[in-house]
Amino acid sequence: MYKHKKIFFCCGLLMLLTEIWKQWCLTYYLGGGQYNWWYFPFQLCSIPMYACLLLSFISSIKIRRALITFLMDYGLLAGIFTFFDTSGLHHPYLLLTLHSYAWHILLILLGVYTGYMNMREVSIRDFAGSTAVYLSCCLIATLCNLAFYPYGTINMFYISPHYQMTQKVFRHIALLLGNNAGIAVYICATVTGACLIHLLWMRIRRA
Repeated sequence: MYKHKKIFFCCGLLMLLTEIWKQWCLTYYLGGGQYNWWYFPFQLCSIPMYACLLLSFISSIKIRRALITFLMDYGLLAGIFTFFDTSGLHHPYLLLTLHSYAWHILLILLGVYTGYMNMREVSIRDFAGSTAVYLSCCLIATLCNLAFYPYGTINMFYISPHYQMTQKVFRHIALLLGNNAGIAVYICATVTGACLIHLLWMRIRRA
């Protein structure tokens, strides 16, 4: 277990330090000293950074399992599906673009690592815990999107009702059914995708 904690801490610390560098570049190198809340690190792809850091210190077995399952389900999902639409990974500054690609590759590696680490004990109950983490983050993101909208461009988790959905497929659903319905479908689809990954881990365990 010490070995796993060390790996999580190193990954979390690496992600934190590079995220601080990214925020500095976006604010001062590209933004002229003006902070853009659009890039605040609270997206689905950002949560694994916090999860890794928390896993280094939390002793509660229940919370640890929820975070580990989140990494192997939702973190892996986020890493994989980002590469189906890489437009959001590109920046005017090449190093930021490389950072974005490296970040999402790390999400995939973390997802695979935690999946194999946890495979013998994985159960459908664990998925409920990881989904509770995801939905809690969605709730926090929504509250922040509503509360801080008057103070800047903010769209955490890309589910702000103030902005039209931009993700592939879901933007068309939002245009057809309305933006709020598109957001709901997007959240449900994310849960479904993570569930399929979780079931795949369970299938691999039984193989």
